[in-house]
Amino acid sequence: MAAAADTLGRQETAAPFAIELKGISKAFGPVQANKDINIAVPKGTIHGIIGENGAGKSTLMSILYGFYKADSGQIFISGNLTPIPDSQSAIRAGIGMVFQHFKLVQNFTVLENIVLGAEDGALLNTSLGKARRVLKELAQEYGLDVDPDTLVEDLSVGHQQRVEILKALYRQADILILDEPTGVLTPDEADHLFRILKGLKDQGKTVILITHKLREIMEATDNVSVMRRGTMVATVKTAETSPEQLAELMVGRKVLLEVEKTPAVPGKVVLSVENLHVRDEHGVERLKGISLEIRAGEILGIAGVAGNGQSDLLAALGGMTNASGKITLNGVDLPLSGAGSDGQSRREAGIAHVPEDRHHHGLILDFTAWENVAFGYHNDPKYQKSALFMDNDALRADTEKKMTAYDVRPPIPTLEAKNFSGGNQQKIVVAREVEQNPDLLLIGQPTRGVDIGAIEFIHKQIVALRDAGKAILLVSVELDEIMSLSDRIAVMFDGQIMGMRDPETTDERELGMLMAGMNGKNTGEAA
Repeated sequence: MAAAADTLGRQETAAPFAIELKGISKAFGPVQANKDINIAVPKGTIHGIIGENGAGKSTLMSILYGFYKADSGQIFISGNLTPIPDSQSAIRAGIGMVFQHFKLVQNFTVLENIVLGAEDGALLNTSLGKARRVLKELAQEYGLDVDPDTLVEDLSVGHQQRVEILKALYRQADILILDEPTGVLTPDEADHLFRILKGLKDQGKTVILITHKLREIMEATDNVSVMRRGTMVATVKTAETSPEQLAELMVGRKVLLEVEKTPAVPGKVVLSVENLHVRDEHGVERLKGISLEIRAGEILGIAGVAGNGQSDLLAALGGMTNASGKITLNGVDLPLSGAGSDGQSRREAGIAHVPEDRHHHGLILDFTAWENVAFGYHNDPKYQKSALFMDNDALRADTEKKMTAYDVRPPIPTLEAKNFSGGNQQKIVVAREVEQNPDLLLIGQPTRGVDIGAIEFIHKQIVALRDAGKAILLVSVELDEIMSLSDRIAVMFDGQIMGMRDPETTDERELGMLMAGMNGKNTGEAA
């Protein structure tokens, strides 16, 4: 298969490749992110790149986009040797990129973010006027409606993703790189996105799709390249492979693509939520009377399009925002405001929380892995040397143990969190919270941007915690994940629960309609 990387497309067209990378290598200190990478992408195709977190695929694309400079190797665009020292050079070469972690200025409007870096001259009003017209056309054509005058910081994660896609489309790139673009989209929205990409392909554009979702690779791409531990191990025609073969190439072993779990045996009620209301800083009601229960030994999955109250529910339960109503944990009422309502108090009560946004709420990126493992649990006696000092050696040793158990790569406790890939950052957060053996685990988007091998591992940890008699509230925009992990499913829309469903008797179509606010009503727990 490896030989295919050098010949794919050459036999089908005499035209030069849209992109050809030769001998690309890149190291970050002791970590070899890319090693002698060769890849050729035919023009007018959708080319998938897959691999475990830490395999080097995002680093490779960041080199192509000018965010990083390769230590060695060459880049050819349409057959021409093309140095790309920065992102402006990439844009001039006709390359656009949508990153997994958004590159947006939070206190700028949507329109200002679209124009930023693509101004037509000194008169900003001219650029903004042109962008407003083009943005309206793009929004209508692709169904990516976003208010151009809204501040990005006021947008949901899903709408911020739309802005990133619109930025790339606005620049009219001939080569479009998308890094995990569907993490915040419904199945219908994802399907619509791929129709857009196929339309771009039909117009002669070239699309590179980085995703861990094998279903998307199989449905959307023409060819797929597989990376493992910084090397390119194969490039194949998508029609000539299978999800199982790709998963094995990625991980180097056979991988279970379905969650293995026995039926739940629910016990006592661990969490009871009654008539929960949350208002944001602008007074807008985000939760509108949520009521639910979770029992020991069960997983309640929350399905919904990003921005419909799931994040607010996690924040209220995790002590990150004030609320009104009633929350009871193991029969004890928890304060919803004031003293005892913060995240630390929630942890002490037996609630662990894996937040949706690992960068803003799960980690301090400039701190080391062992320092991040201490967050929220620094008062644990096993980490204390005395009443005044923490036992840093014990913390580092404990972190190394967790990193080994959770296959965090590289397993170096003293490495800063920002130097780990997104999936390995997620493993650090999951290890920190799950290993506390909580009564209730709140877990948001547990596998966002995580590769197939890590997904399998994280899912096993969640199921094992359930089987140990713990209660789990799972929030995910991945319907496959919700349906395969959950014992019951609640669907949220506009701050309300539209209905409860049994994953054994529902399907994605029914859930998708409830997620869109159709064929459902706010029936709470009884629905």
